[in-house]
Amino acid sequence: MEFCDIVVIKVRVVSGTCKGRALRAVPGNTTRPTTDKVKEAIFNMIGPYFDGGMALDLFAGSGGLGIEAVSRGLDKAIFIDRDHKAIQTIRENISTCQLEEKTEVYRNDADRALKALMKREISFDFIFLDPPYKQRQLVSLMEKMDQHMLVHNGSMIVCEHSHEVVLPSSIGGLTQIKHEKYGIIAITIYIKGTEG
Repeated sequence: MEFCDIVVIKVRVVSGTCKGRALRAVPGNTTRPTTDKVKEAIFNMIGPYFDGGMALDLFAGSGGLGIEAVSRGLDKAIFIDRDHKAIQTIRENISTCQLEEKTEVYRNDADRALKALMKREISFDFIFLDPPYKQRQLVSLMEKMDQHMLVHNGSMIVCEHSHEVVLPSSIGGLTQIKHEKYGIIAITIYIKGTEG
């Protein structure tokens, strides 16, 4: 299966103020960018457009999801990845889209990053989680986010994971509202609390 490594996935901003801008992928094969098709499906489920709000793109890779969210109307996105090549790529993609004023980028691992965000008492409207498929961290990360108020009533968490992973219907105060499969990829979406 080594031949798969040479496949180049071209990614762009699908819609919004930065529509059509080409985004660079992270060099090497440690990061897989979310394809345009899957990205469009995600935003059709949670948007497709926004009137303000704040996003966290954890395990951000090339930053495609957070950039797409800001392009579609969010006020701000914070990008976190522990890989220095990913951080360089995110900065380049943000520059391409001229979104420097609406973004923050940090090189850190997920646990340390969450602790830093807790200290700042930031709460997010949307959180994008796309950890390495081999590290099944999704449930523990969502438990921490829920317990430490990184989400508020109505916040959504979008998880991208292997189609083989089955996530629980609820995690703390988070309830699963959508689950879709796209080939070997699955998208599961949770919402915090209930309306009303």
